[in-house]
Amino acid sequence: MFHAFADMPKAAITVAVFIGAYLLLLTIGRLLKRRAGVRLGIFFQLFCLAAAFYAALWVYGASFTWRNHVGAILILTSTALVVALINRFLWDYYYETRRQVPVPKLLRDTVAVVLFLIALLLVLSVGYHAETQLTGLLAGSGVAAIILGFAAQNLLSSIVAGISLQIQRPYKVGDWLKVGDSYGEVMEIRWGATRLLTNDSIMLHIPNNEIVKQMIVNLTYPSRVHAMRLTIGAEYGAPPNRVKDALYRAARRAPGVVQDPPVQIYLREYADFAIIYEIKFYMTTHTGYFETRDAIYTNLWYEFKRSKITIPFPIRTLHVAPRGRHASQEKLTAAQAILRRDPLFSCLDDEQLKGLLEKSDAKHFGRGEKVIEEGSEGDSMFVLLRGAAQVFVSKNGTEIQVGSLRQGDCFGEMSLLTGEPRTATVQAERDCEVLEIAKSDMATLLEESPDCLEQLSGLLARRKLETEGIVRDATTATEEDREEEYRASFLSRLRTFFEL
Repeated sequence: MFHAFADMPKAAITVAVFIGAYLLLLTIGRLLKRRAGVRLGIFFQLFCLAAAFYAALWVYGASFTWRNHVGAILILTSTALVVALINRFLWDYYYETRRQVPVPKLLRDTVAVVLFLIALLLVLSVGYHAETQLTGLLAGSGVAAIILGFAAQNLLSSIVAGISLQIQRPYKVGDWLKVGDSYGEVMEIRWGATRLLTNDSIMLHIPNNEIVKQMIVNLTYPSRVHAMRLTIGAEYGAPPNRVKDALYRAARRAPGVVQDPPVQIYLREYADFAIIYEIKFYMTTHTGYFETRDAIYTNLWYEFKRSKITIPFPIRTLHVAPRGRHASQEKLTAAQAILRRDPLFSCLDDEQLKGLLEKSDAKHFGRGEKVIEEGSEGDSMFVLLRGAAQVFVSKNGTEIQVGSLRQGDCFGEMSLLTGEPRTATVQAERDCEVLEIAKSDMATLLEESPDCLEQLSGLLARRKLETEGIVRDATTATEEDREEEYRASFLSRLRTFFEL
């Protein structure tokens, strides 16, 4: 059989190779079209003819020149097959089907033209060895390419930037972006430009070569929950913690503000005419940002009115005030009523109490601050005018809460009258306003009223006995002797401490 095949005429073998190669390639093309959806046109049929003809010439042993011509046609027509495969698997399947990114016809055509040019240059330079003729052709085409390059520079750079964005995927349709000073929702991503829709329903068409030069802030990635910030100024006279509480209440009640993560308030800076605060709140979509901002600022006005906090005007006021920070007349009256109930001050009449309080200083403590600290030196006492505080004592290196103080309570009397170190720590539970009565002011009153020394020493002796667990109405001679001993001791200490 092999001998019979070898004896067949050479022409018949050539025809058989031509027909077989052509039918094989057509079958492959039909499978690609039916199974993979590759669109093959007239160029593929030309490719099949050229490939079959080239194979037949090779079997027949045709001259080299003929084979060169057919090979050139084969290379050029094969480019159409490559373009068809790229269109199907790269543009259609990968980008449009998997990544849901539409590919413009301009990009498809540009890639196809570039591939055909590469194939043409390959045929001319390798297949025909036309170096001399190609020099002039390439020179002329180079000049034309330069001219076209300048003309299409922005277009091509936008397309290249678009490809980079499609590969990196820093955002997708539906994301909210901050590009430069603009906020917008991504409506469309093209190879040449990205379109954003702002809160004002204005469409922004931003070329991709411009958008990649800026910092892109994606408010939707990795989570749709994102933070926004607002600033507001408040008067210097308002305690920061009170302002922060008002800002927190105003922000958390605004529509569009999520509760988790919670609203956060920061003291940002001390400006010329106001203390600037920053509100950090979270949203799930930027669509209603303007409405949310309006609600927060509206709530703030009412919160500040209820909390008696002023939003200052941008003006400069010359304020001349006496030295020291004294309480208002209303607070002095309240403090006088508090001290009038304290037995330690029963020896003073109303005018003396009023004079003592008018010399005292009003002080503010924020929540968490320590008003006095156990073991520290002290020569003053305090009247709690507003707020609440907790009392702690140290035991085995641990602070233990032993009591609490509310509006109208006094503390620190022993340090005022005897100069003893503080026996406990008082820490503000909420913002507190206290009136501090100093030793120097108390000394003036005691010098004017020496009878008060006897009364104060008796009261201090009685308190010491109570601290030791001895009943107030003690009747035994031992208890009476002890009270008299304590009275004499405190009287001596009072005279020494106040230098009387």
